[in-house]
Amino acid sequence: MDINKIREQFPYLKNEKTKNLIYLDNAATSQKPQMVIDALNEFYIGLNANPNRGAYKLSYEATKAYEDTRKKVADFIGAESKNEIIFTRSATESLNLVAYAYGLNTLKAGDEVLLSIAEHHSNLVNWQHICKLTGATLRYFYLNDDYSLDINDYEKKLNENTKIVALTAASNVLSCDIPLKSMIEKAHEYKAITVIDGAQYTAHHKVDVKDLNCDFYAFSGHKFFAPMGVGVLYGKKAILDDMQPFNYGGDMIEYVYEQKTTFAPTPEKFEAGTQNVGGVYALGKAIDFINSIGMDNISKYESELASYAVDKMRELDYLEIYYPKNNPKGTNICFNVKGVHPHDVASILDYQNIDIRTGHHCTQPLHRYLGINSTCRVSVGVYNTKEEIDKFIDSLSLVKEMLIDGA
Repeated sequence: MDINKIREQFPYLKNEKTKNLIYLDNAATSQKPQMVIDALNEFYIGLNANPNRGAYKLSYEATKAYEDTRKKVADFIGAESKNEIIFTRSATESLNLVAYAYGLNTLKAGDEVLLSIAEHHSNLVNWQHICKLTGATLRYFYLNDDYSLDINDYEKKLNENTKIVALTAASNVLSCDIPLKSMIEKAHEYKAITVIDGAQYTAHHKVDVKDLNCDFYAFSGHKFFAPMGVGVLYGKKAILDDMQPFNYGGDMIEYVYEQKTTFAPTPEKFEAGTQNVGGVYALGKAIDFINSIGMDNISKYESELASYAVDKMRELDYLEIYYPKNNPKGTNICFNVKGVHPHDVASILDYQNIDIRTGHHCTQPLHRYLGINSTCRVSVGVYNTKEEIDKFIDSLSLVKEMLIDGA
């Protein structure tokens, strides 16, 4: 894998304003390759029509582009059929779709929803609200001392009342190895439905939803080179067919009468209104970009780069690092400079053209459980290099010099 050739495909590394940036906030969103940017122009110049609505050639072509991408996404994550793929605005909307279209209509008092304490708010706040509406109980399992999920606690919390298990495939804070397949199998022993938040996983690892045997899998495109505003929900066809729609309006109906409506089949019944068709088309090009490199190659390179960064960071005794020492799996490294507010760290790094994330990363319960308010986060991508990591490490010395030694 030629990293220089990969970097050449990203305009932000050539643009006069951004070419000197070291972008280490990939968990928030990825930079976009030229072929994805070109795809947006290609759609709006030569394919711009509303799919599934017009009896003219351009609309047919837009429909084909939209549905071809649906098939491409299905193949990308190992789905049985493209009809198990629903396009949304984001992973957040995908998870809310499951909560409202499935959870709200199936949960009742006495039922339980089980989450990890490491969930992103998008896979937590929605279940809080649904449990309040239905009378179901929201339960959590917690962590081991090494920042890994406590699987013993998970298995103890599962019981015959557990109806939904909602899990992250990869935490946006803790790069721990999550034994997702075995956890799903255990949930199914209790006949619980599994909802997987794949937002942080899909960009870095090969996904096979059939092998996982999960019931739902949600992710967004913008974290793996696609434009913002495009998300995906995978669901097992039999479950989707039994669900009621989440949004109502145009193109998700079969017949509308004065007092009743029948709905289109899956997946159309979940895609009300005009979709982000140009974004979906560009999502397909992002998948082409990943396939041209090979997801296994991406995963291996990013894992090595994250390990390189962590090893360098562990040499700095003024850092507190929230990263597992055993069996890490992830590209996100959260840390704090001892005695220094994360925003101050980020400000000094920004002055040196290094972009990192600070805050609670939409995981307030996790940070509260860890006994901290916020963290700094470095997250690497395939276009990052060891040289950039070295510059980041060197820049941390300036943080120490200014805010610790000079305090």
